[in-house]
This record gives sequence, C-alpha cells and structure tokens, in this order.
Amino acid sequence: MSLLLDIDHVGKTFTQGGLLSRRSIEAVKDISLQIEAERPEILSVVGESGSGKSTLAAMVLGQQLPTRGRVLFDGVDVASIRSGADRRAFMAKVQPVLQNPFEAFNPLKRVDRYLFATAANFMAATGKPTRQEIEARVDRALVEVGLTLAEVRGRFPHELSGGQLQRTAIARALIPDPRLLVADEPVSMVDASLRMSIVNLFSSLRDRLGLSIIYITHDLATAYYISDRIIIMKKGEVVERGNAREVLDNPQHPYSIALKNAVLTPDFA
Repeated sequence: MSLLLDIDHVGKTFTQGGLLSRRSIEAVKDISLQIEAERPEILSVVGESGSGKSTLAAMVLGQQLPTRGRVLFDGVDVASIRSGADRRAFMAKVQPVLQNPFEAFNPLKRVDRYLFATAANFMAATGKPTRQEIEARVDRALVEVGLTLAEVRGRFPHELSGGQLQRTAIARALIPDPRLLVADEPVSMVDASLRMSIVNLFSSLRDRLGLSIIYITHDLATAYYISDRIIIMKKGEVVERGNAREVLDNPQHPYSIALKNAVLTPDFA
C-alpha cells in the first residue's frame, strides 16, 4: 500500500507567556492517520474551536512543524522541505483552500491577476510559459469549478458573489494539479444557500480528478454529507474515527454524541 499522506504520532505544543509566566499548551496530541495514494477520499476533521483541527491542517501544509512525530507526504518528511524549489514542488501537490475567500484576494487587485501569477509561478518549473499557455491553464482550472476565465477576467473581488469567489479560490488551488487539498472551514463564510454547491464541488473533484481532500469543519451536517472517513477531535485528541456514515449514525464517544445532538437539522433523523 502506497501512502499519499502519513501522519505518524504527531503532536504540537505551543509555549505562551514570558520567562516568569511561561506555560505550554498541547494543541495536538499523538495523532496518527493515513491517506492512501490509490484511493482518493474526503477525510473530514471535525471539532469545535480549540480542538486542534486547524493546527493539524497547518502541519500537513508545512506551515507549522510538529513538536513530536512526523508528517510524511509521498514518503517525504514535510519538516525537511526547506529550499524554495523543494517548497514550490511540495505546494504544487498540496494546496490550501482558506476559510474566507474575501481575505484571500486583495480588494484593490483584479482576481485574474492572482490566477495568472499562480499559473506562471508553477509552470515556470518546466520552462517559461507563454501568455496563451498561462491563460489556458487558468481557464481549465476555472472550468473544473463551474466558471470560465471570461466570467472572472478583469473583475475585482467585490464584483463576484461569495460563492463565485470561493470557487475561484478553489480554482486557484487546482492550477498546479495538486494531489491533496486542505480545506479549512471552506463553507463557513459562504451564504447558507450556496454551501451545498461548494460541498458538492469537493465530491466532484474527488471523483473526476482523483483528488484527496482534508475537510476541516465544525459543521457535522456537511461532513456527514460528503465524507468518506471522519475523525472527531476534542482538545487536541482524536476521540472517534472511522467511516463517516457509521460514526455519525451511531457515535460512541460522549463528545461525538453531544456534537450530533447539537445539529438542528433533519439530516441525522
């Protein structure tokens, strides 16, 4: 079995305060999980604020280094990736999707400039791309999310809806042809009426592109709808894991049961 991602007994401790009042906070405690290379899936990481789920995502992206354990992507320790070229090659394969699309784009800068810059940056690794090649790569990524370059060309972020802007952010992440998306609360800032369209898009990307997605959320309803597997975190620990439907239909841990009972929706009835 070849592993795309191998999180091996990972922990993360932060130190706060000065010399006289220093204290340690264990944000992530001894977590292990794997994603197989040949089996694209949506793995949801569910928990309330402070559960450690975003810290775990940051370690997968190499934005935080583990205090203990290792995060391996395609067999390479993410903590060992230091040089600019190695970092760019890693980010071509592991891309983030942020919570708030309005914070991902400068309101004074046209959206297409971000897309063109991203394409030019990643395509430069194999030679200097032409303008036509850059635009073709951008348009291909936009089509994957249900948009086209013609729809976003020359437009500022405020000229797009929240749903369009989040789709554009996802398209930007798709430009380098990644193998893993790390989506941190990607629908929490989108209008409720549009959330399912974004959630359905992730399922479609998994199936059409063979893309694995780590879906970080506090929203049990969307996790139930799209996840293949799920882990539930509380105070840095995984308290329950397994097949998403099996875990959420019949949760065993008191925290998982409390989360399910707090969902005011008929989805779990």
